[in-house]
Amino acid sequence: MQPDVPPEIAEWFAGRDWRIRQHQRDMLVASDAGRHALLVADTGAGKTLAGFLPTLADFTPTRLEGREPPEGLHTLYVSPLKALAHDVQRNLITPIKEVGLPIRVETRSGDTPSDRKKRQRTRPPHVLLTTPESLSLLLSYPDSFELFRGLKRIVIDEVHAFATGKRGDLLALALTRLQAIAPDMERAALSATLANPQGFREWLAPWGEIDTVEMVEGEAGSPAEVEILLPLEERVPWGGHAATWAIPQLYEQIRANRTTLIFTNTRFLAEYIFQNLWDVNDDNLPIGVHHGSLSREARRKVEGAMARGELRALVATASLDLGVDWGDIDLVVQMGAPKGSSRLLQRIGRANHRLDQPSRALLVPGNRFEFLEATAAKEAVDEGQRDGEEFRPGGLDVLAQHVMACACAAPFQEQALLAEIRSSLAYAWVDQQIWERVLSFVETGGYALRAYDKFKRIVRDKDGVWRLSHPEQAQRHRMNAGIIIDSEMLEIRITAGRGRGGRSLGKVEERFAATLSPGDTFAFAGMSLEVVKLQDMEVLVKAAKSSAMIPSYGGARMPLTTHLADRVRTMLVDRAGWSRFPDDVREWLEVQDWRSRMPGPGQLLVESFPHAKRHYSVYYTFEGWNANQSLGMLITRRMEDRGLMPGGFVANDYSLAVWGLKPVTDPAPLLSPDILQDEFIEWVQGSHLLRRAFREVAVIGGLVERQHPGKRKTGKQVTFSTDLIYDVLRKYEPDHVLLEAAWADARTRMTDVGRLGSLLDRSADQLVHVELDRVSPLAVPVMVVIGRETTPQGSVDDELLLEAESLAGAAMRVDGPLEGEG
Repeated sequence: MQPDVPPEIAEWFAGRDWRIRQHQRDMLVASDAGRHALLVADTGAGKTLAGFLPTLADFTPTRLEGREPPEGLHTLYVSPLKALAHDVQRNLITPIKEVGLPIRVETRSGDTPSDRKKRQRTRPPHVLLTTPESLSLLLSYPDSFELFRGLKRIVIDEVHAFATGKRGDLLALALTRLQAIAPDMERAALSATLANPQGFREWLAPWGEIDTVEMVEGEAGSPAEVEILLPLEERVPWGGHAATWAIPQLYEQIRANRTTLIFTNTRFLAEYIFQNLWDVNDDNLPIGVHHGSLSREARRKVEGAMARGELRALVATASLDLGVDWGDIDLVVQMGAPKGSSRLLQRIGRANHRLDQPSRALLVPGNRFEFLEATAAKEAVDEGQRDGEEFRPGGLDVLAQHVMACACAAPFQEQALLAEIRSSLAYAWVDQQIWERVLSFVETGGYALRAYDKFKRIVRDKDGVWRLSHPEQAQRHRMNAGIIIDSEMLEIRITAGRGRGGRSLGKVEERFAATLSPGDTFAFAGMSLEVVKLQDMEVLVKAAKSSAMIPSYGGARMPLTTHLADRVRTMLVDRAGWSRFPDDVREWLEVQDWRSRMPGPGQLLVESFPHAKRHYSVYYTFEGWNANQSLGMLITRRMEDRGLMPGGFVANDYSLAVWGLKPVTDPAPLLSPDILQDEFIEWVQGSHLLRRAFREVAVIGGLVERQHPGKRKTGKQVTFSTDLIYDVLRKYEPDHVLLEAAWADARTRMTDVGRLGSLLDRSADQLVHVELDRVSPLAVPVMVVIGRETTPQGSVDDELLLEAESLAGAAMRVDGPLEGEG
């Protein structure tokens, strides 16, 4: 049955020579039937318009039938990025104006002025574009019940980007509250890249009832055209990850295309690649840089210039991964490894933004393993294969934050709120015992902290109703609520004279700022800056003629997805397929195959060899940097216990190199699965890992406040506070709810312990140990990182290149007898 598309909307489509696509009609059908919906459609298929089509229809004269337009908030749109909400606002205004619909659209995020935020609660627009954090804060106000009572729809864009993480937990809890306030509210979620649509239907559905969520699939767009850039004359590099070898070729691509969008995996690399491009920009082409640490003004300026077609190229991070609709981008470039096919598809989708024309993308590998990874990602994209993160139980620290938000809005009955919370799939696992522990924590901080008044946030009266212990607790909650816990940041400001700071350029991490002194120079926001002075939480700077440093940022590394890792493993043993590789890459694999072994699917290859008066073992795990870091810690502990005199380790996404003064003749005892029950627990408890995880959950859970009226704690002050509390809880309340939450974080996000567990299980049956007389070809990429892994500055790739050539010479030498296999 075809939906009743209002003629006003149908005529608007026709006036633009567009047809209403079937998935857009299907979203209207689902809404008219009062059903929730998950839309999966390629970029350029009009996803966002499909999500909003039921909203637009409700405001057409045909649907109104002479009635006045609805008053109050009608539709919430939630996106993971502020830039995305502003971009959608621009694209929504066009049909609203051209159709003549009486719809007011506004955005609300951390950047929204406070007076507008206050007005939005009393005189809301019809459509509000916001983020999970801002929505949670809205729900903490007493007037939220009136604000959301008439809410008809919520549209969640790019749902894959945050549903499986803590921001998804916060949004899932917000959905439960909104559904309680507005029982007839429809939920819609949109995405271009889902590996597991059924899992997302369950996440979206109240009570996980998947049949209440309509699955809507968009028509396929033109296949993307993906190429891998290779050096014109030189070989694919052995080491390094910045891919600066490609700068001259990349600049020629910028010259040849109208607009090029260049993605990097870190903020440091965004600034570094921009600086390298600027150094060869003889034509003085307009090139910009965009990442999350730039000021709001700097980001908006660049976004506006891109929207107007004024830039020839823009270097960006994940800050522009999602849905920003710039239709005249001719080419997307991925610098370095893509890390996942879904992430790559998302980035490719920024080109053209039209369903009937192919998006063009160029992958630029930094080294030989990254070449294999790029090839695997390209083939996955060609085959339409997706990857993605698995859902996990919702975080207890996020739940504690939500309980406080509810208490700030109004007193609550604990059983009614529990029922509300359990209607979310992420928190369906919360039983009465866990619920009482969470309430006890929010009430007093927990058993070990209950003597301190500052931790008493809610109280229960004789009727079993929970309310705030003091009205000021609401202000404290709203000042400190949030999920994204970055390292402490210092503002960079252009000096305005007499020691005063003027215009903000953005922020750098406190640890980087601590290395600066007056007169030091560094590059930021595409400019060369000289430090004038450091004061309070600011770095005052002035323009400089040259710069030597680029700020590096902490943050989690993007993990290599299991899907891509498996594809790379399969490539390594597909000898017939090597013919499609460049000569030097093929030779690299052939010599490895001749001298040693290939790590095939399901296997764990370990190579041992002497080098520079040390004994090395390289473990080819393909489990990602985080997992390899954890495994390195555990293996060196076991080596020490067994008298093997370990010297250290270094890791990349594909392998782990461990060295010591004595040879490892049998790695099996170092890898037994009980390492996760014994050494892992002991190591995590004794390392900084759990303390860092506790710092984050303590801030998210509201135990430690970063902000006070007129004052903000420094990162050092927050760490000092959380370390003190951590030691108290470890000693007096080891089962504290936040220690449990910190353990959950440490075992998943920070150590990828699930991937480690499967690796160790495999090693019990599939361990292959090869003893060699010198470094192997496959070991060179990780070996060249030794001594360089903490060197983020520009010369690193050149230094790596020199060291790599020396190692590679030994690894690729094929004279002498074939090495024995063990």
